[in-house]
Amino acid sequence: MTIQFKALPTENVRALQRGGPDAYGHTPERRISDGDGMPCRHCLKNIAAGDAYLTLAYRPFPNLQPYAETGPIFLHAEECERAAEIQALPEILESPDYIVRGYGRDDRIVYGSGGVIPTEAIAKRAETLFERDDIAYVHVRSARNNCYQCRIERPEPKNAGRNPVVLPSH
Repeated sequence: MTIQFKALPTENVRALQRGGPDAYGHTPERRISDGDGMPCRHCLKNIAAGDAYLTLAYRPFPNLQPYAETGPIFLHAEECERAAEIQALPEILESPDYIVRGYGRDDRIVYGSGGVIPTEAIAKRAETLFERDDIAYVHVRSARNNCYQCRIERPEPKNAGRNPVVLPSH
């Protein structure tokens, strides 16, 4: 089986970069990166020292509900290209381990699917989770702070003709 690592949708990111409200209705905070631990969730690259970035509250779920976790993320303050949907681990995943957790079609945690996984085993763990019919997608989150990093999905069938899902930013 193959998987795809997916960054935040460009439409959502551009709204935030233009000063749109975050998940709590606040304007994203603008800061300058020191080059240490500022992963952009759109290009899935680390924000270089001296570059402006945004800190904001993000909820990677379409609707409010008890499992719709909201937390802090970073984005480049200026426009960056969305990371390609690929099988390879994104550059931002450089810690020794991450929380990898499955979610159902109802956007709720599938109990028993989560765990702290060594970084080099994330793809294999996602493939194993996708063997289950009750797993619709997987989140990769910081093992230290539970911050959302990216989403993993099964690849779209060729010629599926579907539009990408755009999640609300608030």
